[in-house]
Amino acid sequence: MSSQSAPLSPSTLTERHYELLVQAVVDYAIFMLDPDGHIVSWNAGAQRIKGYEAGEVIGQHVSVFYTDEDRHSGKPRQLIERALHDGRAQDEGWRMRKDGTRFRALVVIDVIRDEAGMVIGLAKITRDITDRHEADMRYDALRAQLFQAQKLEALGQLSGGMAHDFNNLLTIILSAAKLASRANNPERLASLLASIQDAGERGAQLTRNLLTFARCEQMPRRLVDLNELLDVAYAFISQALPKTMKLQMRFAPGLYRVELDPGQLEMAVLNLVLNARDAMQGNGVVQLHAENRTLHGDIDGLHGEFVLISIIDHGTGIDPAIRARLFEPFFTTKDIGKGTGLGLSQVYGFARQAGGCVHVESVPGQGTTMILCLPMAGGESAVAGVRTC
Repeated sequence: MSSQSAPLSPSTLTERHYELLVQAVVDYAIFMLDPDGHIVSWNAGAQRIKGYEAGEVIGQHVSVFYTDEDRHSGKPRQLIERALHDGRAQDEGWRMRKDGTRFRALVVIDVIRDEAGMVIGLAKITRDITDRHEADMRYDALRAQLFQAQKLEALGQLSGGMAHDFNNLLTIILSAAKLASRANNPERLASLLASIQDAGERGAQLTRNLLTFARCEQMPRRLVDLNELLDVAYAFISQALPKTMKLQMRFAPGLYRVELDPGQLEMAVLNLVLNARDAMQGNGVVQLHAENRTLHGDIDGLHGEFVLISIIDHGTGIDPAIRARLFEPFFTTKDIGKGTGLGLSQVYGFARQAGGCVHVESVPGQGTTMILCLPMAGGESAVAGVRTC
């Protein structure tokens, strides 16, 4: 009578299939621990990643894979206690191979319970993520280098922008000084000296603006009579234009008073006039108009009483493709050394801080109108005037 082996039970087949599956995994270290952290099973993936054969590690404590620093800090024990308490523990850190080299590991420890709910062990899955970690470190290093380069570029652009603004003021000072050296008329001499003094004061104001920006402080505000300010600024701004250009200023009667820093307003108007000068390639008439207007959301969604200061040129106009980037810091379409992209961004920031906006109307090839919208603060002003340089 021949003997036959008894058929395997479904539970035995399931256990064998599970063991074969675990042993077939080579990209993950999958092994079992007892509740105290001692190794009770070992798969092919664990051998490939950690370098130990099963006979070398079964029975040892899992802390054998941890660095000296982690063992001294009690990290292996803390992870096991967390897993026993919460049902799962996760960690990422350095682990040790048999040959003493380190690798970056992503670890998950899960509690295993029997049918009665009693803890019988822990399942530990380890993935070697050294390549990913090194790639992340390289990416972070490159990102830090890029950030540093961007900071240096921004600092250079800011320095260039401040130099550009100071150069505009020095142009006014030098031009007025040259004219003053040849002036015989006492009144003309006094006017030129006043222009030099005004430009010097605006240079000091520019320095104060930079210091205020560095401290992230609000600029001081006061009520400003625009008729008076524009009238005084006429001589100052006209000095920045070449002899081949004229500045025409026209402001309506009874301009509203506004509450803002007058030095910043003067620099904003100067920036817009100089942009108009560049757009017209140093030839023609730049117009500066000012009027009161009630807005009903028709300009950038603003509502209420505003003063509109318009700077009009008949230059090349603005390409619609760059309109959206017009007020970005450091964005410029000018050649290197001829623009920093800070002028319009400073005007935009000033207008928003004052509670208004800068509105642009432009037709390529026909010219541009930049409208500085400033909210009314109340009060009365001087009569209208027209002046041409």
